[in-house]
Amino acid sequence: MLNVNTFITDTIGTGGNIRQSNEDFFVDEVPLQLPTGEGPNTWMHIEKNGRTTLDVVLDIARALHISRKRTGFAGMKDRSAITRQWLCISNITPEELPDFNEILHNVRILEITQNQKKLRMGQLKGNKFKINIRNTNDPSNDKKSAEEVLESLGITGVPNYYGYQRFGEVRSTTHLVGKCLVEGDIKKAVDTYIGNPNEDEHNQPYEARKLYDEGKLEDAYNMMPKSMRYEKSMIKELMISQDKHGEIVEKDYIRAIESLPKPLKRMFVNAYESYLFNKIVNERAKIGINKYYDGDIIIDHEEHWVHQINKDTIEEDINTFKLNPTAPLLGSKVPLAEGKQGEIERKVIKDENIIKESFACPKTPKLGSNGVRRSIRFKIEDTHVEQLDDGISVEFFIPKGCYATAVLREIMKKNV
Repeated sequence: MLNVNTFITDTIGTGGNIRQSNEDFFVDEVPLQLPTGEGPNTWMHIEKNGRTTLDVVLDIARALHISRKRTGFAGMKDRSAITRQWLCISNITPEELPDFNEILHNVRILEITQNQKKLRMGQLKGNKFKINIRNTNDPSNDKKSAEEVLESLGITGVPNYYGYQRFGEVRSTTHLVGKCLVEGDIKKAVDTYIGNPNEDEHNQPYEARKLYDEGKLEDAYNMMPKSMRYEKSMIKELMISQDKHGEIVEKDYIRAIESLPKPLKRMFVNAYESYLFNKIVNERAKIGINKYYDGDIIIDHEEHWVHQINKDTIEEDINTFKLNPTAPLLGSKVPLAEGKQGEIERKVIKDENIIKESFACPKTPKLGSNGVRRSIRFKIEDTHVEQLDDGISVEFFIPKGCYATAVLREIMKKNV
């Protein structure tokens, strides 16, 4: 995980590898409520393989010749996995849909039904995972080690780190784009997203990004595969401006950023917040994530602030997950803690050479963030471990917004 080096369990790691194939990483989204079968909106339960949620809904919108805003989903799901989730298309009946099994690449339609309400981001309980860890050190003993880790995490909670998906799995640059936006360097933000080739990428994307860095916009645009649709849309905006005015100025770079889908462009500053959050939680993990310190800002299980701390019951309330200490997703208005936790937060801000107010992003205010406090841990449930011929298989349920890799790194004792 990015910006993380602390473990809170002391068992020997299993080692091993995840995601040797998409079939090794299965995710099943658990919705807040199931569709009723009646209403003006169509819900589709899908299983996708090797595709992002946003890519699928864009393909659906294109096939139906509708705005993407008419599609909805509760959570973004991994590309490198087999995942199940509900999608929603507003104001359309199932009879009006084409055969998406024939149209959508690597997507299987499990169920189509109707509902009164639309499906919106965050409307889920959490996710069930079944993950195979291959090539572990000693499969027979690794099963026992994994069970011990999961038992310990069930008591303390799991450090609530953000996984690599938040930052980009092949090119972990999303947070770097966000940092540029916070610093007000819009050109650098665009250059970081489109250019900045990574050696782990395939040759075609690598060469296309390299051409962009050399200022060869048209050549870069033509070389980029369809999978780089967002980079292509940005370059197209830049080429239009260059053709009209003979140069590209800051407002053109702002327009290029604004050409992206809202969920994507909002992720940049959010990813930078997540990067700093990981660092803060990493430092807090050294002194305990299941303890209360004077000055902590505490939330309950519904994420409401607890303004009056009962010193007589706070330890028990934390042990039973009724209450949780928090760390900031830094923003222009988020309050900082006091005491030991506050010292950690202020040091990270100082080391990063930023101020909270910069997160308002004056040059791109729609992409700014006020910030919020987030639990430093999460509860893990329904755990199970099985031995495989070449490793182990682990199952568990975790709440929405939490990352399975935060669990896996404690089992494997390495960042994943």
